[in-house]
Amino acid sequence: MKAPFHGLAALLLMSLPAFAQSGPRIDAAEALAISEAAIGGQVGDHRLLRSDGTTLTLSELRGRPLVVSLIYTSCSTVCPVSTQTLKSSVAQARKALGSASFQIVTVGFDARNDTPRRMTAFARDNAIEGDALWHVVSGSPAALEALMADVGFSYSGAAGGFEHVSQTTILDAEGRVYRQVYGDEFPLQVFMEPLKELVFGTSVASFTPAALADRLRFICTVYDPKTGRYRTDYAIYIGITAGAVSLILMAWVIVRMWRGNRRFQRLEARS
Repeated sequence: MKAPFHGLAALLLMSLPAFAQSGPRIDAAEALAISEAAIGGQVGDHRLLRSDGTTLTLSELRGRPLVVSLIYTSCSTVCPVSTQTLKSSVAQARKALGSASFQIVTVGFDARNDTPRRMTAFARDNAIEGDALWHVVSGSPAALEALMADVGFSYSGAAGGFEHVSQTTILDAEGRVYRQVYGDEFPLQVFMEPLKELVFGTSVASFTPAALADRLRFICTVYDPKTGRYRTDYAIYIGITAGAVSLILMAWVIVRMWRGNRRFQRLEARS
């Protein structure tokens, strides 16, 4: 593990109280390496179970970015905190990026205990139920293990619960791991910036009006440290518009001068 990761690794794990840690401990540096190695990998079309008992395959959620949060319902401390942090960040991201610009899935990774009924109770207790773009799911042991391997999620069983990575995973519209967000109370910018890149794009793919508009929104959506929120900086819009007008005027002047010079040369040639 490279040295720059050591400080982050120390913050990576959600730990149980010392008396509850009867299983093997997770090595933070190794867990971080596994998590980072998942970036760029394709997440499979895993078949999961919604809190209402219906099935959900991850391919149904393709077409826009997806935020993946793994919890277990018997966790009474850190998982609710991380979910509330995520809920607040999602609300801010939707204001800046659009209410339907991405989806979220909260996954109960304790296959034995995270039943649809308990997932429903978790969603209700954390006030994330009833959101059409926020899916609360569990699954079979095989499906959950495959999903956790795809997103680089490490955990270890312990008496009374689990020790596990504090990780929120952001997938792109094609289902590839794009970014990992660490900590149960992560800064808004760490969550927003990768979503902003995915929603608006980091480059202009085409010169259509829609693509250019998305590029402008990407440039002009900025974090305001005074309010702790993202906002549209209209001064940037004005600056870009003024710059574009100046370039057009300059081009017009150059063309006029070039045409005038051509006419003068033709008159001289005739005389």
